[in-house]
Amino acid sequence: MAKLEEVKDILYKKNAALVVAYENGEIKEYYQDRINDIKDILHENENALRGAIVADKVIGKVAGSILTVAGVKEIYADVISQYAIPVLEENHIKYEFREKVEYIINQNKTGMCPMENKYKDEPDIRVIYNEMIK
Repeated sequence: MAKLEEVKDILYKKNAALVVAYENGEIKEYYQDRINDIKDILHENENALRGAIVADKVIGKVAGSILTVAGVKEIYADVISQYAIPVLEENHIKYEFREKVEYIINQNKTGMCPMENKYKDEPDIRVIYNEMIK
């Protein structure tokens, strides 16, 4: 089974929020909301996601930007926003998704996610990474 298919399978079977196939072959699943797992991984080791394959429930522009700067090589998203796709394409990150949405919705399901709204027009993904991770 290809790594992307394997992380997708784990994402759904274990109802994880995030599954990472690290470059060393280790696969781990994570269960926090939003981008907290990604932030925790990168705070522990800023190079941890270099060359990784990631399956995530939700990828908006913020998560897509952070994962791109962090060096992932492939992403699967259950739900991806239209703001994330140009970031991935411009940086040659291979990606797949189940559903594309106009934007990531906020936790109350009343409108756009505040982070997506704040950064939707930010052209520099390093600004997003530095403000969210550093």
